[in-house]
Amino acid sequence: MGRTKPAVSNEYVVGLTDGEGCFYVNIWKSKAYRAGYGVQLHFHLKMQERDRELLEKVRNTIGCGAVYFQKEQRANHCQCYRYTVSAQRDIQETVIPFFKKYPLQSASKSASFDIFCQIASLVREGVHLKPEGVEKIRALKKRMNQKTVGLA
Repeated sequence: MGRTKPAVSNEYVVGLTDGEGCFYVNIWKSKAYRAGYGVQLHFHLKMQERDRELLEKVRNTIGCGAVYFQKEQRANHCQCYRYTVSAQRDIQETVIPFFKKYPLQSASKSASFDIFCQIASLVREGVHLKPEGVEKIRALKKRMNQKTVGLA
């Protein structure tokens, strides 16, 4: 029987994400895409260098993504590690179903996740392949990661 990789509980991942996680949508100008823009969804957790092992346990629990060193250039900031999922298949098939099964508890993070899911659905439908679709996604993105909930 194979050795299992160290992990944390699903509920722990939810709590950590509520406090330290980020659902992010990157939109960039590119001639490589029909709409003139690329759209990519990301999920991140960033923690101090000493917590790398914890991020690896989160990766093992979720079952995808990577943990890597993120050199900090700013004064008075410690070095960090980041757990990130940016493969679109992993976002669609693993990350979103995980947080739908184990819901976030904070209102602000939950609201951002709901918008993230709406954008993921639009991307899955190919809406991002047309300029008006990119604008729709951009409008939704502006409502994500707000400090106060319910202001739009």
